[in-house]
Amino acid sequence: MHDLLARFGLDKHPRIITDPRGDETPEKDGVVVSFNPATGEPIAGVRLDTPEDYEQVTRKAVAAFDRWRRVPAPKRGEVVRRIGNAYRDVLHDLGSLLSLEMGKIRAEGIGEVQETIDIADFAVGQSRMLYGKTMPSERPLHAMKEQWLPLGPVGVITAFNFPNAVWGWNAMLAAVCGDVCVWKPSLLTPLITLATNEIAQRIASEMGHEDIFQVVIGTDDVVGERMIADRRYPLISATGSCRMGRRVGSVVAQRLGRCLLELGGNNAVIVEPDADLDLALKSTVFGAVGTCGQRCTTSRRLYLHESIADEFVTRLASAYQTIRIGDPLSDGTLVGPLITESAVQSFERAVAAAREQGGTIVAGGSRLDPSHLPANLRAGHFVSPTVIRAPRNNHLPIAMEETFAPILYVFTYRDLDEAIAMQNSVDQGLSSAIFTGSSRSAERFLDPAGTGSDCGLAYVNLGTSGAEIGGAFGGEKDTGGGRESGSDSWKAYMRRQTCTINFGETFALAQGIRFE
Repeated sequence: MHDLLARFGLDKHPRIITDPRGDETPEKDGVVVSFNPATGEPIAGVRLDTPEDYEQVTRKAVAAFDRWRRVPAPKRGEVVRRIGNAYRDVLHDLGSLLSLEMGKIRAEGIGEVQETIDIADFAVGQSRMLYGKTMPSERPLHAMKEQWLPLGPVGVITAFNFPNAVWGWNAMLAAVCGDVCVWKPSLLTPLITLATNEIAQRIASEMGHEDIFQVVIGTDDVVGERMIADRRYPLISATGSCRMGRRVGSVVAQRLGRCLLELGGNNAVIVEPDADLDLALKSTVFGAVGTCGQRCTTSRRLYLHESIADEFVTRLASAYQTIRIGDPLSDGTLVGPLITESAVQSFERAVAAAREQGGTIVAGGSRLDPSHLPANLRAGHFVSPTVIRAPRNNHLPIAMEETFAPILYVFTYRDLDEAIAMQNSVDQGLSSAIFTGSSRSAERFLDPAGTGSDCGLAYVNLGTSGAEIGGAFGGEKDTGGGRESGSDSWKAYMRRQTCTINFGETFALAQGIRFE
């Protein structure tokens, strides 16, 4: 553990307490303690920022933006290229630190850092493609064009479950667009935040660009509320719960700022009778249990055609018996712990509610028996990945709620329209999937008229989890409507300007208006 901290200089970082008591609290001591969710042991403490610290960081960000915006975009891309390469050099160690602090298995931790590297590569190319348009003017000897201009300091608020990649989606694109980023991370994952940001800012500083990437670590009342209400941040990009998003969206809207919201997801998988059931099974299991169910794209609801439901549920239960649960840093582990004890309690409440509502436990359903774990993991936050079959009438209200845990609710349907309607019946609209061998069913699910999946992400013959950086990531309804990562998501970090040039010598008005 301490070797990983030393690898990134965190053992000597001025705001790190390497031997915390474990009972410090942000409110009483001004320190947040990062715990290893697999062992329950404290890793290190981090001194929190004060209102004065926040103000100093924000002033630096404003000054840095005025310098950074003047750097040509391809030169900004070169900075990002070198940052991506610096992450390549520490890929496995940084991924291991992420797994230690967050609890996802090492392969997923490394994969998350790889995602930041990938978006850095994408952003480097984008730095030479911040295209505007030219358009004809209706007036003679006039020209029209649009251009995209740097926006300003961006406040990036991230959740605990993807503490590296979601920042990367924002920071790498914002940087090539000419913006600077101030990162407010979850208090559950401050160590990976400091390590990640220090690397980016070290590279930028070596290339002559100070304060492009900064961090403020603090409670919502001290830092969060100040940031979202601060007019110096024209864009707030926030990832988290729907409740948090409503608060952020409301405050930012009051000052007419911009929001990029990536909120909850209650994602569904539909399996048609003509589907490749082996493929559907593997994809559904990973989608449901990956990151111990703590992805916004986790598969939480499964809709099976009634003709294949019994067979598929039997195979699903068997597959769950093979899942290896344990130390996320050990080879062979497929599922690590939940992030906190309160997350375990939420899991237990959801399972109890499902039972009361007539659900049948097919697999899992409880906290993992500590006696099944090595001694050093018995204080960890481990649960058994769970499958719950809904009653025959499909009435299971708890499934309409997003529980951030590995619970998969199973329903049956008779025809595809019924399945799509049930999939779309929740408040969120992030990710969705269908498994089918029919092109008609696939196209019905992706209906361009919008009567199919109502989610921002729709997959055919692959699961709800594991988006690539090339496409825009985000969802609809209570998921917030934001888009990050690929496609034209870079436009969120810039402002559009329409330019009209009169290169003649006459006064002319549009719409045929004469004023003489």
